Amino acid sequence: MRTDLFDFELPATSIALRPASPRDAARMLVVQPDGVLRDRTVAELPQWLEPGDQLVVNDTKVISAQLKGRRIGRETEPKIEATLIKRLDGSRWRALVKPAKKLAPGDIVRFGNEGKVCLLGHLDAEVEAKGEEGEITLSFSFHGPALDQAIADLGTPPLPPYIASKRTPDDRDAADYQTMFAANEGAVAAPTAGLHFTPELEAALRSHGVELHLITLHVGAGTFLPVKVEETSEHKMHAEWGSISDDTAAALNAARAKGGRIIAVGTTSLRLLESAASEDGTVQPFDGETSIFITPGYRFRAVDILMTNFHLPRSTLFMLVSAFSGLDTMKRAYAHAIAAGYRFYSYGDACLLFRAPD
Repeated sequence: MRTDLFDFELPATSIALRPASPRDAARMLVVQPDGVLRDRTVAELPQWLEPGDQLVVNDTKVISAQLKGRRIGRETEPKIEATLIKRLDGSRWRALVKPAKKLAPGDIVRFGNEGKVCLLGHLDAEVEAKGEEGEITLSFSFHGPALDQAIADLGTPPLPPYIASKRTPDDRDAADYQTMFAANEGAVAAPTAGLHFTPELEAALRSHGVELHLITLHVGAGTFLPVKVEETSEHKMHAEWGSISDDTAAALNAARAKGGRIIAVGTTSLRLLESAASEDGTVQPFDGETSIFITPGYRFRAVDILMTNFHLPRSTLFMLVSAFSGLDTMKRAYAHAIAAGYRFYSYGDACLLFRAPD
């Protein structure tokens, strides 16, 4: 399909710079199977679900993946900013850097500053390889848990560029940009639909007979990238690591056999569930990478309802929701949301999408 089919005009004032407080006070646009739109709030979510439904949330935890430092060992020492995007092994990470033109294979980057010190006061990394569009491979001087701790001490959570370009990230973001389910470190972006949840909402869902399940998909930086090619078939998705346990897969399949629906909280949960599902919709245990790219025409096998935020024009995520509920329906829903003052993107409001009839 042509990428420009997924374009729309979004006023800059629609982009949320802070989350709602409390989190479940955010607005929620319900898009019903017949395309009818309802203006609600996240706190009302239990009213749209039924006893026996299964809610699936992503328990990935955002790491402090943004590091600042300088190139050392040459005559000049230019400042370098790096965002870690994928762990390769115990000491090596793939990263996006600025300015990439200042680095070459063999260079040493020293991360750290006087205000924040880690174990030895700084963290060194060698540029092992250089790729396209600012991507490099960094080999760090620390390994395993020691490296993880150094990154946590020196880094900051990488806010999406559409927020960071409009205000300076601060200490509030360290808490705001994690979901209440965050447990398994490895993401460089939050699974933002999960940001709407509170203990009170979880309790209300459980008392309504809705069960919650945890799966893990470590969200990569590719989630921020617009699709730049003219045809969707030409776009290459970044791979992300995910895991669904044997027990979770068995519980979802047993509930579905009894008529329960599967509700994915976030596109990350949906992509992992669909990657793990067999043709008949059975969810298999999963441990590995997925680069699934969902566009209109895809036949959904596992997920019945999707709770998600409002996404960027021309993004793979807007393509996914268009596949789920229909392109015309989603364009109409987004036009309504913009006109009604809904807040967009990571800190914004939510949609509750019912899958369009096959």
